[in-house]
Amino acid sequence: MAGARQVIAVAGVGHLGRYICEELLAAPEFDVIVLSRQSTNTTSWASKKGIPIHPTDYTPSSLLPILNQTNATTLISFINLTSPLYIQIHSALLSACRQSTHCKRLIPSEWIGDIESYPLKPEFYGATREPFRQALRAQDTVKWTLFNNGWLADYFLPEAKTHMPPIPDEFPVDPNGWRACVRGTGEEVQSWTYQPMPRTNKPGEKIQETIDAHKGEEELSPEAEIAQVEEMMVMSYLACPKEKTLRQREKYFRNVAFRGLRQLLQEAKEVEFV
Repeated sequence: MAGARQVIAVAGVGHLGRYICEELLAAPEFDVIVLSRQSTNTTSWASKKGIPIHPTDYTPSSLLPILNQTNATTLISFINLTSPLYIQIHSALLSACRQSTHCKRLIPSEWIGDIESYPLKPEFYGATREPFRQALRAQDTVKWTLFNNGWLADYFLPEAKTHMPPIPDEFPVDPNGWRACVRGTGEEVQSWTYQPMPRTNKPGEKIQETIDAHKGEEELSPEAEIAQVEEMMVMSYLACPKEKTLRQREKYFRNVAFRGLRQLLQEAKEVEFV
């Protein structure tokens, strides 16, 4: 029907997904539904926003009726897993979309760095995301999009100002403890200078030692996950190529107003929550 509002299904709404839901709710052309295993935090937040919640166990037989009954046209996933369960759940999402009446676009959970140049980095993406990317390429029923944005500026904000959780052992700057950790030599393009703060250094050799020490683990440990992300920072794999980024910004996001870091920090001083 001409002019009908599109229904967007969002799975794994925890942190970044909340911002996406809020933006979709603010747009007149979209309605939003949330897929959830009924975690209290997710359902409470969504209920306060008036977003319909659909319980699912993330199997095709559970997902398909939801997509068809709601007439969803797009499914966005924020289910961030480092284990093979990522492939299992996303394969179910893809299967449900392929069988559905209207949901023919899938945005899987990527949200990292330059995967076009470095598709196997970090290593846990090579083991989980890359096999699913191959499954996407092998079919032509469902259109798909991979979003990779580098570091979110929200990580510069104090915990009380953002939906994004603090990750002081991963993100180079800890705005809550007001300290910084510079990985590598200090010359890599992943360091910032804002105001004087205590800082530590972690050489690239130390990061590689941690990666090597956890090789062959059946279940990825938090230490290994952080080390793999740190490797991406040192090697600039997390950085989105500037020319490509500007070209895509003009092509796809011409009418989107992006806040700079200075504007974001200033806004955080003026409002209770950004």
